[in-house]
Amino acid sequence: MMWFNKLVAAILPLLPKQFVWFFSKRYIAGKCLPDAVKVAKNMNAQNYMVTTDLLGEFITELSEAEKNKDEYLTIIETMEKEGVDGNYSLKPTMFGLLIDKEACFVYIREIVKKAASFNNFVRIDMEDSQCVDMEIEIFRKLKKEFPENVGLVLQSYMRRTLDDINNMLDLHTDKVAVNYRLCKGIYVEPENIAYKKYEEINQHFLEDLEYMFQKGIYPGIATHDVPLVEGAYKLIEKYKVPKNKYEFQMLYGVTPHLRQSIIDKGHKLRVYIPFGKDWFAYSTRRLKENPAMAQDIIKAIFVRG
Repeated sequence: MMWFNKLVAAILPLLPKQFVWFFSKRYIAGKCLPDAVKVAKNMNAQNYMVTTDLLGEFITELSEAEKNKDEYLTIIETMEKEGVDGNYSLKPTMFGLLIDKEACFVYIREIVKKAASFNNFVRIDMEDSQCVDMEIEIFRKLKKEFPENVGLVLQSYMRRTLDDINNMLDLHTDKVAVNYRLCKGIYVEPENIAYKKYEEINQHFLEDLEYMFQKGIYPGIATHDVPLVEGAYKLIEKYKVPKNKYEFQMLYGVTPHLRQSIIDKGHKLRVYIPFGKDWFAYSTRRLKENPAMAQDIIKAIFVRG
């Protein structure tokens, strides 16, 4: 079956976009902001918090960065006006990180400042290894100016992650905790940079999470992997972590039954809500990351369709 899944993953980007959308709409809130608002409110009604993400990354023209910044300001205004219980996520390469690092910082700072004006929060996504140091630098600068309004993503498959957590402990205070989303990681990296084996990645995920609990850091436990969820439960119990000192996080449309079971056990959970005109690249990338999703495509066509 694996060969079939990989075949579908390879063919899908070559198919008409409307066909791909037929599958993708299960995992993407929509192509425009009203779609995202509707999905976010629906998630809130089911007792989930959300984080909203405008799709797009690795821009090639700096002029695109200003447009993306303006769109994020509109997203924040709209979500706050609609009373959505959620925060915001963004990727620095969407604001020209690899073109002009200083301009990128200015754009992201304006977005964080906007969120802070509503006493809200922006998460800086971590991208591939060429971006890590620059994204930590941006996070550090913003954390000093907006201590309660910015967080960062860390990836457990990166060999450097535990050292990064330790090196940023100076940002953690008794009054304001550091807030990280901990995920496995999605980018293709060489073995000297990232762990490759499933068991290794999971082991380091739980080691990173345990270190965060030991240091009083607030983690967003971002996983759909049952062993990691169960491992997180054990660590929460081991360290008697209060329920307001962590949350689980999951992607929209993925493992809804596991998601609901976490809520049913009394834990907080935040759903990542991606939307936007760049949905096609997101969809095809997610399929390449997880070819097993090809089975969902077949179900969508022949069962739900």
